[in-house]
Amino acid sequence: MSVEKILSSWKKKNFKPVYWLEGEEEFYIDKLIDYAEHNILPESEAAFNLTVFYGKDADWAALINACRRYPMFAERQVVILKEAQQMRDIDKLEAYIENPLSSTVLVVSYKEKKVDGRSKLAKLLKDKDKAEVFTTKKMYDNQLPEWINELVENKGFSISQKAVMLLAEHIGNDLSRINNEVEKVLVNLAERKSINEDDIEKYVGVSKEYNVFELQDALTKKNLSKAIRIIQYFESNPKAAPIQLILPALYNFFSKTYMLFGQSSNDEKAMAAAIGVNPFFIKDYKAAANNYKYEGVESILLLLHEYNLKSVGVNSINTEDGSLLKEMVLKMMV
Repeated sequence: MSVEKILSSWKKKNFKPVYWLEGEEEFYIDKLIDYAEHNILPESEAAFNLTVFYGKDADWAALINACRRYPMFAERQVVILKEAQQMRDIDKLEAYIENPLSSTVLVVSYKEKKVDGRSKLAKLLKDKDKAEVFTTKKMYDNQLPEWINELVENKGFSISQKAVMLLAEHIGNDLSRINNEVEKVLVNLAERKSINEDDIEKYVGVSKEYNVFELQDALTKKNLSKAIRIIQYFESNPKAAPIQLILPALYNFFSKTYMLFGQSSNDEKAMAAAIGVNPFFIKDYKAAANNYKYEGVESILLLLHEYNLKSVGVNSINTEDGSLLKEMVLKMMV
């Protein structure tokens, strides 16, 4: 079941006794936990019928006793276990989950991993009458642009594609941070309803001219002077784009470009789907493929691997990151 479906059922006052929220993506787990804590019960009932435990300090017996209490002056009570992955003896919850109280809504936040599928606990959680398991995965980088667009649209705003890419490249797949940065930008928009790259530069702190996305564009178009200017900016502003961020981003771009040579279809949507990118950006990958050809892209991938090793000291001692990047792009383009 998706986040939206769980929230929809909660808003309709349809509850299962147990909700087990697990996995790598904290953003969605936090969203459900926040709703459960602040919205399932009206404020007048929460004082007596909302109990929150934290895994590191939680005692399993106290947690089960809380779940087995009956609500006071209300139809139901809510018990929340945060950071359950830190709780000792969490398997002791099996006794309660096997026979939960229908008037209790137990919501468990089990971040960063999943319950062992071979365990009795996992088997009990599969009972759809008693429990709902929500499992999250980290979002792939190619899914970020669409996710950012939807996030902004759901807040009643729009965002330019370049602004989307600046956020995606600068932050990566930390959805909670992206959401926080978007909220910060929206607060400062005044009467406007659209986010542009100037807003990202001003309020998030990402240069719209000197960033990994623009370096990628310079390489795609074989614009050496632009690439060197961007690298010089990185040298003067080391936190703007460390080499450990730049090289993986470029490798991801050119590895997907490399995949284009194996495509039989010329349809851009089909090509984008095949290499796992947003169709809006397929023209960039096609441009790189046309400008470098098969052998050139293959050579770039080898260079990126070589300079990734050099960046950690292999066959290169005390060489500045900026010097490595300049040397690499010269070899790529010349």
